Amino acid sequence: MDWWVFATYFGACCAAAATGAMFQPGDWYRSLDRPSWTPPDWVFPTVWTVLYVLMSWSATRVAAVPGSGQALALWSLQIALNTLWTPVFFGLRRMRAGMVVIVLLWLAVAATTVAFWRADWVAGLMFVPYLAWCSIAAALNWAVWRRNPAAGAGA
Repeated sequence: MDWWVFATYFGACCAAAATGAMFQPGDWYRSLDRPSWTPPDWVFPTVWTVLYVLMSWSATRVAAVPGSGQALALWSLQIALNTLWTPVFFGLRRMRAGMVVIVLLWLAVAATTVAFWRADWVAGLMFVPYLAWCSIAAALNWAVWRRNPAAGAGA
């Protein structure tokens, strides 16, 4: 593995993770009506750490495959959308806009998963947990938004 390439992708993931430190859920989120299946707070940083390592490792594998430009462009799109969601949902408190971002994120992650699978099946497999987590996050965004229509209905 090319550790410099990995470090570059992991740096992009760290930038996305930094939004979680800057825009924490806080009292506003804790005051919302959330579904009983909402994961406990400690799960989020734990899961995201694992996912960011897998995302970086998979991109490093694909970067070594000739003709992987489109797959890596999709990786760039998904990390940009990943970075955007937290400030929109927690920073601006716009649950509806957060839903739009997370749907776009899910589509980008799904497309990246397929593109990575075609380039290197191991890299594609490493993206599957991220797609699953995005599915859970989207369902949670939807449920919280629907349960709290006045708390974050802004576009």
